[in-house]
Amino acid sequence: MQYRAYGKTGCQVSQLGFGLMRLPTRATGKVNRKEAVKLIHRAVELGVNFFDSHFGYHGGESEETLGDALKGLTREDIFIQTKHPTYDKPKRGTHRDRLDTQLKRLGTDYIDFYLSHSFSWNNYQEYGQDFLAMARQARDEGIVRHIGFSFHDSPENLKKLVDTGEFECVLLQYNLLNRANEEVIGYAHERGVGVSVMGPVGGGRLAAPSEEIRGLLPSASAGSAEVALRFVLAHPGVSAAFSGMNTMEQLEENCRTADLREPLSEQELTHIQAILEEKKKLADLYCTGCNYCMPCEQGVAIPHIFALVNTYRLYGLKEWARREYKRLGAGHWRKWMPASECIECGKCEEKCPQKIEIIKQLKEAHKLLSGD
Repeated sequence: MQYRAYGKTGCQVSQLGFGLMRLPTRATGKVNRKEAVKLIHRAVELGVNFFDSHFGYHGGESEETLGDALKGLTREDIFIQTKHPTYDKPKRGTHRDRLDTQLKRLGTDYIDFYLSHSFSWNNYQEYGQDFLAMARQARDEGIVRHIGFSFHDSPENLKKLVDTGEFECVLLQYNLLNRANEEVIGYAHERGVGVSVMGPVGGGRLAAPSEEIRGLLPSASAGSAEVALRFVLAHPGVSAAFSGMNTMEQLEENCRTADLREPLSEQELTHIQAILEEKKKLADLYCTGCNYCMPCEQGVAIPHIFALVNTYRLYGLKEWARREYKRLGAGHWRKWMPASECIECGKCEEKCPQKIEIIKQLKEAHKLLSGD
């Protein structure tokens, strides 16, 4: 396992981190504690020393499971990063009470990296000082070692948060399909902020079989997930990439990749970036995702549907794109409708700056993604 400095915290973390958002579960949906602890212990044996959780993952079982695993490990050998839902006001108690609950779940008297979850510039202005006051007090008491945030806002706003000088680390998104933070990662790194990455394999998308993804790295042994992980770790500003691993096979494969001293050669990285830029140009010709066509009165998720088509055609992630399309109109996506709900009013085409034949393209997208 290779290790990297986590900003200016003085900590050397494994470049592969274990994301505890996804753990093996039973039919009931509850975490299979025995299997999960076995995975965590095996990860430590393979050199992983960095674990990321959250107050609400698996209904709190994520932190409890890590706490169970820690009982058989040396605490000083492990770095725990967990997150506080500062945006969610507790119905009873205080934000500090939540921190105390997390410590109890984890069975530890300190947390190495304590993050405000899904932080944005607006959040910082609205309630950032509340979180910081609580976290600083905990740091003064030795309960929290370092303060940071997880991030889903714009690159420009990440720069603003870094420039406050209040934070020592950040967890953000970056992968082959989402390179929006590529430049700002370097900005944060240069200013001493430790950068860890969530979703290095795109929430599982890039682990799906894809000849297009494999073709980015001419290697007979390179699977899609390996290519995706090596790409993220090739960024000099990234300290660690957190992968959710709920099988021993996934864990072993990712650890083999993280064992490589040089994730990608300069030639390999240049090759991949050139192909990705070409794919982005092709995607932009189809739809730039500007959202000017929205809102659709029927709720048709036009930009999202076109993005799925790009994922299908340009990256070969066919099964994933079709699976995501089928989710439209149900559950979390119930407000967003599939292309079949289009009534051909034409209002979206009037607003499209690229003059895309949206109605025609929606029909083709539905045929492609539904399999009809």
